[in-house]
Amino acid sequence: MLSSFASAEFVTWFRSVAPYINAFRGKTFVVAFGGEVVADGKFVELTHDLNLLASLGVRLVLVHGARPQIEQHLSHSQIDDRYHHGIRLTDAATMLCVKEAVGRVRFEIEALLSMGLANSPMANADIRVAGGNFITAQPIGVIHGVDLLHTGCVRKVDAAAIRDRLAFNEVVLLSPLGYSPTGEVFNLTLEDVATATAIALDADKLVFLMDTDGVTDKKGELLHELTIANANTVLNGKRKLPDDVALFLPCAVRACEAGVARTHLISRHLDGAVLQELFSDSGVGSMVVESSLNTLRDATIDDVGGILQLLQPLEAEGILVRRSRELLEREIERFVVLEHDHRIIGCAALYPFPDEKTAELACLAIQPAYRRHGYGDALLQHISAEARVQGLRKLIVLTTRTAHWFVERGFTETDVSELPAQKKVLYNFQRRSKVFVKSLK
Repeated sequence: MLSSFASAEFVTWFRSVAPYINAFRGKTFVVAFGGEVVADGKFVELTHDLNLLASLGVRLVLVHGARPQIEQHLSHSQIDDRYHHGIRLTDAATMLCVKEAVGRVRFEIEALLSMGLANSPMANADIRVAGGNFITAQPIGVIHGVDLLHTGCVRKVDAAAIRDRLAFNEVVLLSPLGYSPTGEVFNLTLEDVATATAIALDADKLVFLMDTDGVTDKKGELLHELTIANANTVLNGKRKLPDDVALFLPCAVRACEAGVARTHLISRHLDGAVLQELFSDSGVGSMVVESSLNTLRDATIDDVGGILQLLQPLEAEGILVRRSRELLEREIERFVVLEHDHRIIGCAALYPFPDEKTAELACLAIQPAYRRHGYGDALLQHISAEARVQGLRKLIVLTTRTAHWFVERGFTETDVSELPAQKKVLYNFQRRSKVFVKSLK
């Protein structure tokens, strides 16, 4: 039995993932992983996570690789593994090894997805795996005078056929093989199949499992979120990138440019990485999006619930004055909200006193997980700009706990007597809030 503290933590965590569960139901995710995940025995844990996603109503397309298995078959057959400009040259003998290796990997994946052991995460699982000739391929052809033979690239994805399988609650499993109208088979790359499929399906998410944690900056710090522009800056920089980042980040950019909402680059070595990335605010890898997920806008009546969630913990600590839902609804036009990926993470309010050419900044709040990212400054700048538009010359704020934060941003402490007349009447001498003022130039 869980302790009361552990129970409270569990309840808080479970409630925190509810918005993601509601948002993901019925959405299409393409998850791509190399043959290393199967070879290392890590696919069992990944299967548990995929089963959970499927049980929550996520439509899954899995794309597997088979590089280590192909290399092993080539070695056993004493066939040279030849590359040209980083691309495997697939002759007839190599193609036989590719087919055998891919087939074995696929069978192993299907077997693991079929598990239903009692007292395990796969208990009562009902995952039906669908496959087929969904990928039409064409030969890459001759590159710098070398014919790559049976090495190909994706020509077309039969998106309608895949959607039919997904509509029947089946998990679609794609192998790195493609077929031509003439009946030929071509050796494809995992990243090409996954990217082309995500684009064709207009997928909501494309997830790559790789060796590193994600994309890092020059200091080695993980970049949790990149826009297409940010990603291109990384790719075009002089810094040498890890091989898997150099391989998958261009695919992420290509997918997002073509309409895929989110592409995630996460480590295959971290148990539960898929769940931690998808069901937490900051994630554990790097996410590439078309543009910034942050939106600062005027609040509407529909935002009252989200604003209350931000304010109530601060009100309980005595940091903010309590506001009822009814009062918030009446004054909602005073508020602005900051959204991250359609979730309210911050708010602030502007109360003007035109006669004194003064405005009050109130209810400045940021969700704890998003503090120290400059979002408070963004709200302060927005409120200051709005006050200037209204012809106001001073901005005041009353606070009991965050005096230093405002001082660092140019506010100076003043006396209660300097408050606008209407605000002075409402001042609560029991709270003894400090008053700070800043000139708006």
